[in-house]
Amino acid sequence: MSLDYKRELESAAKNMILVHEPDVLMQMIVRMIVHKVKVRHAGILLYDEDKDTYILTVSRGSVGLKIPKGFARMDSDNPLIRLFRGRVDKKIFHNGALVYPVAKKMLHKNISGDTKQLLKAALYQMEIFETVACIPSYFRQDLLGILLLGSKRNDRKFAKDELNFFVALASDVAMAIRNARLFRELELELDKKKRLFIHTTVALAAAIDAKDHYTHGHTSRVVHLSLEIAKKLMQKNKSVFDEKFLENLHIAGLLHDIGKIAIPESILNKEGPLNDEEKKRMEEHPLRGVTILEPIKELEDAVLGVKYHHEKYDGSGYPEGLKGDKIPLIASIISVADTFDAIITNRPYHQALSKKEAVEEIERVSGKQLHPQVATALLELFREGKI
Repeated sequence: MSLDYKRELESAAKNMILVHEPDVLMQMIVRMIVHKVKVRHAGILLYDEDKDTYILTVSRGSVGLKIPKGFARMDSDNPLIRLFRGRVDKKIFHNGALVYPVAKKMLHKNISGDTKQLLKAALYQMEIFETVACIPSYFRQDLLGILLLGSKRNDRKFAKDELNFFVALASDVAMAIRNARLFRELELELDKKKRLFIHTTVALAAAIDAKDHYTHGHTSRVVHLSLEIAKKLMQKNKSVFDEKFLENLHIAGLLHDIGKIAIPESILNKEGPLNDEEKKRMEEHPLRGVTILEPIKELEDAVLGVKYHHEKYDGSGYPEGLKGDKIPLIASIISVADTFDAIITNRPYHQALSKKEAVEEIERVSGKQLHPQVATALLELFREGKI
């Protein structure tokens, strides 16, 4: 049964749009060619910008015939590369494909001596790799890669519609490779910015700790405990806790007390209980934190943890008096971690208690001040000796 090459090309193009990994893209294309067109082997030489060389990135076909992946490397002085980079093939062939039997006949035609020598050397390269057809893949004027095709399993010549399919496919592949590389570059840039952001966040958290003498190291402990609680909860319900949730929890944990930057140190470090006015100022810190972070659109989910980590399960917390599951889970987790660390740390208003006493207190207020499932996760961590 003959292939509908137009349909195959459209299908390949649609799939290429979805793939952002160049290696995966190459494997997909080569697998499709070997399976659909039934060639004995196929591979793609792909340009490596860092090494300024073309490397056989992917290879597929019959054992003993296919070229091992990574085995073939062609530098810019390789005749095959020179032929395509110099667009010499365009001067002697019109369809964009270098087909061995056709090229062999060209050696007996009236072409210049230099071109003839280059073509002869290129054909020798094809013989080495038992390649019947080579199809270049260009982005603008740059040679991104070369599709190497072995003979068909039925030993017939490649038909015109097959060669046209390969040439059109190579054009789509070039665009897809370029897009995939741009996507990877964007990902790397975003990762770099994310690392910078996390470092900045850690520096902000350190500034908060430095201002509040009684909570030195509190932020890092809350972050660690919050993530441990989330991982424990994840064991029971994986659907809620994806990588994005953990990332937002990490950031929210680091920044949950950022609003304290706006609270006077005389209140933060006061020996003894706060008066009503001072207590009111202290309770402003979650909303102060929101004011600081709200302009950063990417933090809208993390901000929920900052805003609501002093809400209580029974509705008696602040700033909005949210109750039960109306409190975002990210905030409930930070609340339990924050409460536990406050109990085991010396504060102006109380001496530190032991972890055992802290766990007993957490258990006592579970379902009242604290989310019961989150509190249970902390109790389990304690029993397992993980905190």
